[in-house]
Amino acid sequence: MALYRFGDRVPRVAPGAWVSDSALVIGDVEIAESCYIGHGAILRGDYGSIRIGPGTAVEENATIHIRPDGLSVLGERVTVGHGAILHCNCVGDFAVIGMGAIVGFDVEVGEWAIVAEGCVVPMGRNVAPGRVVMGVPATDAGEVLERHRAFWNYGKQLYVDLAARYPHEFERLDGRAPRRRKRAGTLSAGRGAPSGRRRDGGGPARRP
Repeated sequence: MALYRFGDRVPRVAPGAWVSDSALVIGDVEIAESCYIGHGAILRGDYGSIRIGPGTAVEENATIHIRPDGLSVLGERVTVGHGAILHCNCVGDFAVIGMGAIVGFDVEVGEWAIVAEGCVVPMGRNVAPGRVVMGVPATDAGEVLERHRAFWNYGKQLYVDLAARYPHEFERLDGRAPRRRKRAGTLSAGRGAPSGRRRDGGGPARRP
């Protein structure tokens, strides 16, 4: 997992959640069970706080951030599509934020609302529960229908299942282990060891 402390702010991840090594989860972020945090996603709790509810998927390259001392809450089984950007206060249970959508400051997205792909919800605008919005800026496009719920329930379960499968089935195949960042206070391979000697203490290192 790619978890980073920021000052006294430390991420907390529940058992059963999966966070990609290429994601960045920074500071005061809580991630509940069965969540999927995809490759390249960024959750920045450096000067605000983020809460991610159970079974929520934050897909690849999505970004979640909030104003200083603010709180951004995503409910249960929320879908945040690839490349979406969220600065909003809350996203209700089972809501969908489409790929590439932008949700501005002080926005509240209701339960089972759908923000369409590429939509921009401006600062201070609310999206009512069970409504679809689309366009730039966002406009109401109608009610969330039963067929929409069926489709998205299927998609949401896919990501809950992926969160369970990734720890056991995801494997790098090029023979190189993922690069790990050094912790503060540790020595790098080329720093702090006596010059000209092997690190195992077995005598001078030979140069090729």
